[in-house]
Formats: sequence, C-alpha cells, structure tokens
Amino acid sequence: MKRRVLSGIQPSGTPTLGNYVGAIKRWARDQSQSESFFPIVNLHAITIRQDPAELANNTLDTAAWLLAVGIDPSQSVLFVQSQVAAHSQLGWILNNYATYGELGRMTQFKDKSQKLGPEGQLAGLFDYPVLMAADVLLYDIDEVPVGEDQKQHVELMRDIATRFNNLYGPVFKVPTPTMEEGARIMNLQRPDQKMSKSDKDDAGVVYLSDSPDVVRQKISRAVTDSGSTIEASADKPAVTNLLTIFAAISDKTIAALEADYAGKGYGAFKSDLAELVAVELSNLQAKFSVISADRDKLLATLDDGRDRAAAIADDKLAQVKAKIGLL
Repeated sequence: MKRRVLSGIQPSGTPTLGNYVGAIKRWARDQSQSESFFPIVNLHAITIRQDPAELANNTLDTAAWLLAVGIDPSQSVLFVQSQVAAHSQLGWILNNYATYGELGRMTQFKDKSQKLGPEGQLAGLFDYPVLMAADVLLYDIDEVPVGEDQKQHVELMRDIATRFNNLYGPVFKVPTPTMEEGARIMNLQRPDQKMSKSDKDDAGVVYLSDSPDVVRQKISRAVTDSGSTIEASADKPAVTNLLTIFAAISDKTIAALEADYAGKGYGAFKSDLAELVAVELSNLQAKFSVISADRDKLLATLDDGRDRAAAIADDKLAQVKAKIGLL
C-alpha cells in the first residue's frame, strides 16, 4: 500500500518561482510514488483580511496552476479545504486537546502577530496549527513534507493525535514530518529572505504569471556577491540562490553549472538563467491559460476532489465523534 502524503497551499496570490521550484514541481514529480492529497487551504488564508472576490478567484487560479505544473487529479486528490466541512468540525474538536500554552509557543504566531499588530492578532491566527492538525489527521497521513518554519506545527499535531489516542484508543495515525527536499529559493534582491508571494510587487519575487520580459528584467537585476566567480558557498548567498534556481530548472547539478561558467562573468550567467526561466514559465502559462479558461471543467475537477476527500474525512470524523460521545 502506498504511503499517504499531504501538502497544502494557501490561495494567497499567484505562486512564485520559489513555490514552483521548492515544492509544486516536486509534488507533481513524486505523486505517482504516494497517495497524495493537495488541499487548497483557503480557511487558513482568512486569518488575514481578504477581498472576497479576490480570494475566490485566487482559489481557482491556484488549482489551475497546480494542474498546469502537472498535478494529476486521476492520481492525486486535489480539493478546496472549505468544501470539506469535516476540516472545520475536527478543528473545533481538536481545540479541546491542545493547550493555550502550546499554541502560545508557536514561533510563527509570535512572528506574524508582531508584524500585524494588535488588530491582526486574530484567534484564527493563534489557532492556525489546530486546524492544520485537522487537515492532516482526517486522512491517516503517513508523511507531511514541511519546511523548517512548519516543523513545529507538525510536532504539535503529533502531540494532539497521541493525546487523543491515549484517551480513547487508536483513532489517528500519528504522521511523520519530513523536510521538504525541494530547493529553498530566496528573494532576488534580499537573498537572506525567502521568496514569498506575500511580498506584493517586489522586484525580488518572480511570479509564475510574470511575462518573459519581466522575468528577464528581474533576474538581470538580481543582486550578486562581491567577486566575479560563479560558485555556491556560504559567503556568496546571492549567487548560490541563482545557481539553485538554475540547477532546479535545468536539471543540472550546481557543480556542473559552476564548471560551465568557470571564468565567465555574472552577465552571461544571469542572461542564460533569465532565458531559461522565461521559457519555463511561458510554457506553464500556456497550460494555465487553457485550464483556467475552461471554468466548468476546473470546477468539476475540484468537485470530484471534494467528493473523494470528503468520503475519507467524513468517516474519520464519525469515528472521532463516536469516541467522545457527540451525536
């Protein structure tokens, strides 16, 4: 039996080159090796204020991008979180198996609430990890690929599942966090910060929807490090980031790229990288345009994913409710 893996994505805007290289491309590549679930986690997105029409459009666009990259709905379960009611119901139930102290120790809440100020410190943001636990525990997931910033949430999820199982017997599979194997892509202007789609209109962020000219411009203007050698090293974070992008898209190793550009300057290297990325994204955009144009087919795909997800999630929720005495 194949292992079950779940990876969620927020519909908070157009995915970036970092999302593509660091996660989505790998999801598509590896989906045949596992039973994969890909929820578009729009309930998590509303922990900050959203324009309703924009959120709905972003949700559908995110699904279209996933399909364009190669997520196959005949192999994987692609669905919208809010359309499977068991997520919200189990999230509320699990609130009673997590403590205020545990949630207060979550570093993501501390970081985000500090940035957002008092008006942005919503209960939903504080409670985010419990809903994330429900997202995973509903499906008997074996592995949750996460970045370092989400590992703490998976550890809490494991604690919640273990606590519940100890009280009522085995109900939840306790998932294992695995570090994402995809490359961590940094901002082209600030290579000490992760490339993020929340950085709107940022010259250091390449979006999957960027035109070829915009892609070339952003990469040509990417910061570099002192010296002119093209090599990956701790003291050359900007060039290392560009090499990482180049390697991920070209399927060459960083060592091979270092050899290819030995003795050459940054100009030729960035020009070649810009052209490679521009062509890659143009191909993705062509697929995205076809998929997003057929709205009925896209909605039908999500409806099918919802039904497949709900069949599993509703069964798990029924088990939980029976254990704790909810009718």
